[in-house]
Amino acid sequence: MSILGKIFGRIFPSARAAEKPQQPTTQTTPAGGAPGAPGAQGTPQQPAPGAAGAATANTAPVAAVERVDIEKVLDDMASKNQQKLNWRTSIVDLMKLVGMESSLQERKELADELGYTGDKSDSAKMNMWLHKEVMRRMEENGGKVPANLKD
Repeated sequence: MSILGKIFGRIFPSARAAEKPQQPTTQTTPAGGAPGAPGAQGTPQQPAPGAAGAATANTAPVAAVERVDIEKVLDDMASKNQQKLNWRTSIVDLMKLVGMESSLQERKELADELGYTGDKSDSAKMNMWLHKEVMRRMEENGGKVPANLKD
């Protein structure tokens, strides 16, 4: 799993759980075409029970999941944490808050994953970029992120 995926998994548990039931219900079609197409002997195959509605039921976008209030979720996590973590501006503290390793190596891997093109030896600049990019990606993926956390 990607580092960003781990962060999402710890902040968006309800969104992750909502995706799981959709995966096993994916309808596969035989090489000859749609369900019910003639088989090798020319006899029609019976569609799987509920196959008629399966194609439309699985096309609903995951975005239909209620937007997650990122600030509220992280504030709640912070209130239960013994450490005083500044997750609002620090990628290190954000990673610690969600129970992840926040080492320089881990952050460099996250930077690679997110497409950071700056100098990774300038960790302060990289960390600021990472925090903004993680917030931006959370918003793109169903999170409600206040403007002050994206600046």
